[in-house]
Amino acid sequence: MSTHISVPPQMLLERILTLELVRVTERAAVSAARLRGHGNEKAADQAAVDAMRRELNKLPIEGTIVIGEGERDEAPMLFIGEKVGLNAGPQVDIAVDPLEGTTLCAKNMPGAIATMAIADGGTLLHAPDVYMQKLAIGPGYPKGLVELDASPADNVKRLAKAKGVDASAITVLVLDRPRHADIIQSVRSTGAAVRLITDGDVAGVIHCADPDNTGVDMYIGTGGAPEGVLAAVALRCIGGQMQCRLVLDSDEKRERAHKMGITDPKMIYGIEDMARGDCLFAATGVTTGSLLTGAKFRKDGVIETETVVMRSVTGTVRYIKAEHRQLEKFHLD
Repeated sequence: MSTHISVPPQMLLERILTLELVRVTERAAVSAARLRGHGNEKAADQAAVDAMRRELNKLPIEGTIVIGEGERDEAPMLFIGEKVGLNAGPQVDIAVDPLEGTTLCAKNMPGAIATMAIADGGTLLHAPDVYMQKLAIGPGYPKGLVELDASPADNVKRLAKAKGVDASAITVLVLDRPRHADIIQSVRSTGAAVRLITDGDVAGVIHCADPDNTGVDMYIGTGGAPEGVLAAVALRCIGGQMQCRLVLDSDEKRERAHKMGITDPKMIYGIEDMARGDCLFAATGVTTGSLLTGAKFRKDGVIETETVVMRSVTGTVRYIKAEHRQLEKFHLD
């Protein structure tokens, strides 16, 4: 005789947001890792996308991609508005970056990850795939200590004062892009240090939450909106402050944003504006970096992965190291 046990939606969501979510990023990471160093960014990204979509469609959810790699006309990426899951279970919003650091993966450089976030339906920011201005610091400071519209130099001085240190003790992480030349100059004018990264600003923002171990006190710069929302989810889980603004610098972008319900193109978003309610973040290493170890392919056929998974309601952060012995059966090539 079989017994049916009813599972409350919040418990089902919690279960999905742990091992099931980890499985999604693990398999995306492994698929991309097979193409490390091959110099083909598109192929690596597509491999991660295909694996992530395949795993998402196995989950007992009614999922909607609200932050993804482009809108519907850019499929076969995981596009904004795409429905995933078995169309049974809780309604959830999903933000994805199947391969953050496509260049890092293609060149076999440190820091590429497969990452995603999942949250209660209607709680993640719905935004087009555009650029986003970002400013982030770690936890433990008064709200509004730093401001997106203040100069980088002013924000460095405010943070240094709050920490009780000289500005020269502050390190700011910035994407190494020509568009950030003024930011870099402003930061350095205070005596603060700049740490440049080539890609990977989700991990960069996360580093702000643990400056004692990462040496990063602040993140400033303009990068992709998907990465911004994913980073906001992570900070919801582990603490910190973040302010962001979409870069809607053309009529076409403003129209796309308007269709998604964004009525104020100049709005500054805080963490709670981008990620409300219960949400969870997961990332698996593709190439070894400061956040995670990349996928390892052993001679005996076993594949090793490392994943970090965080939940906002509990503030729990788990690092999961796994050994996979049957992945070939799941067609991850």
